[in-house]
Amino acid sequence: MNLRNLAPALLVTALTACPWGAANAADTTIAQQLAQWSAQAGAPGNAARGQAFFGSKHGGEWSCASCHGAPPTGTGKHASTGKAIEPLAPAFNPKAFTDAARVEKWFRRNCKDVLARECNAAEKADVLAYLAGLK
Repeated sequence: MNLRNLAPALLVTALTACPWGAANAADTTIAQQLAQWSAQAGAPGNAARGQAFFGSKHGGEWSCASCHGAPPTGTGKHASTGKAIEPLAPAFNPKAFTDAARVEKWFRRNCKDVLARECNAAEKADVLAYLAGLK
């Protein structure tokens, strides 16, 4: 094989191996994340607790449902910017919870908005159990 034939294959390999390339898209599922956070919490996620958590304001101005809707099966709307938000429930949005880094970023940001702190593993597991059960 000559170098001219090898170059395209090397380029494709290099691009897909990059951390910012296509290799990170769809790198997880809600089931994998639910299992991870349940293991970290030491207990399985509880959908009833997740639903209650999702709809509660936790002493602040917003709840998760303030932007995502209750239930979060349709297009939501950011409470302060008015920006449209894709449905959060995976049954209504196949892209939801498929990129681990993005999920971590949004949990961190949204939990700080709603709770004024980051969510713990049990809270994440409970919310994911609730979202996974929406059909």
